[in-house]
Amino acid sequence: MEFSRRDTLALGLGAAVLTVLPFRVNAAAEDAIAAFTGGADIAEGGVTLTAPEIAENGNTVPVAVEAEGASAILLLATGNPTPGVATFNFGELAGAHAASTRIRLAGTQDVVAIAKLADGSFAKASSTVKVTIGGCGG
Repeated sequence: MEFSRRDTLALGLGAAVLTVLPFRVNAAAEDAIAAFTGGADIAEGGVTLTAPEIAENGNTVPVAVEAEGASAILLLATGNPTPGVATFNFGELAGAHAASTRIRLAGTQDVVAIAKLADGSFAKASSTVKVTIGGCGG
């Protein structure tokens, strides 16, 4: 098989785009975290994130998050084209600082929950979910 100069350039450009794409997705998740926290430090722990280790279908992955004393919880799927999944806000009269939902995952990736606690600090939990059938376009 012979490649023309145009074919070679197209293959090279395609390979370059594929190597940069994961960095762009991670940057979007980092930007969402920075917008939520305002650049503040995030402590590990204090948040309980419940997600399956293996999801048979990426279209409906059950996720639950809980953080005692949280005023808001940000839920992210770092590998999705748009990583922000949900933000749960809790008022002073909230009976529980917990939420559950079903999310769509594009493939195997990390699900991250960041809680803003009542004292203004932030706590984080993450879980890797292996998806066997893609949810976002695959």
